Amino acid sequence: MKLDRIDVKILYELQKNGRVTNVELAELVNLSPSPCLMRVKKLQSEGYIEGYSAQINVSKLGQTLTVFTEITLKNHRQIDFARFLAAIEKVDQVIECHLVSGGYDYLLKFVTAGIDEYQTIMERLTDLDVGIDKYFSFVVLKSPIIKAHMPLTTLFPH
Repeated sequence: MKLDRIDVKILYELQKNGRVTNVELAELVNLSPSPCLMRVKKLQSEGYIEGYSAQINVSKLGQTLTVFTEITLKNHRQIDFARFLAAIEKVDQVIECHLVSGGYDYLLKFVTAGIDEYQTIMERLTDLDVGIDKYFSFVVLKSPIIKAHMPLTTLFPH
């Protein structure tokens, strides 16, 4: 399926508000409701839309600690990466994991109940011997900008 400008605009609007009605969405993308709904269904069936979810205001539930962690592995064979990832995938508090270029191998984002929980997780990962050579932790003090959507219309200006 080749996307056009309208498809990208539909995706852009849906990622901002997945509960928008089809009539409202059609207005936002300058289509009539029927063709808009057909496009949304096509985008879903082709896998461009993987699902819908609620954005939870976690701070209303209580305090959390966000930590970005740079991790360097001891070895860099495929099996070493696989072993590390298998262990990390089991840690619910890891909400992002990125293989990066530069001075370390992975950048992880943890959200934990506090510094004690984070330290316990890191000690457990170190004790499991999943190939971690060293790690550096960066505790988030404040997050003035967090966007839940991508700038699709500028990334893909069909």
